[in-house]
Amino acid sequence: MKINELKPAPGSKKRVKRIGRGLGSGHGRYSTKGLKGQKSRSGGAKGAGFEGGQMPLQRRVPKRGFSNAPFRKEYAVVNLKDLNKIIDEVDVITPEILLQKGIVKKLKDGIKILANGEIKKPVTIKTHAISKAALQKIESIGGKVEVI
Repeated sequence: MKINELKPAPGSKKRVKRIGRGLGSGHGRYSTKGLKGQKSRSGGAKGAGFEGGQMPLQRRVPKRGFSNAPFRKEYAVVNLKDLNKIIDEVDVITPEILLQKGIVKKLKDGIKILANGEIKKPVTIKTHAISKAALQKIESIGGKVEVI
């Protein structure tokens, strides 16, 4: 077999339907669009939700309520078990140290400590937010928490 003898598998290549190329092609004259009407014109397809000029449902239904989504705080989450990786090196854990040691990649709107896992030794933690369970675990072994 030579490179000039290569052919695609039979049936894998389909001829393109060439519309608007004369009556002899079978797709001439109205170019498979039928006679007249909105869909036969160029640019005739209307967008999703278009209801023929009637006020679309999306605009008829009253809009109610308030979403706090644009204003919510997104915290970088740190579990107690993650703090054990650096607990031997430092006595005071701050957001900057967590960032420097690679425990969090981004500070976002602040750091939040969650109670997943156990903490080995007492330590002072400066954080933006903390769960009640995490606070209880840290204080039970003699640690301190400062909310920034």
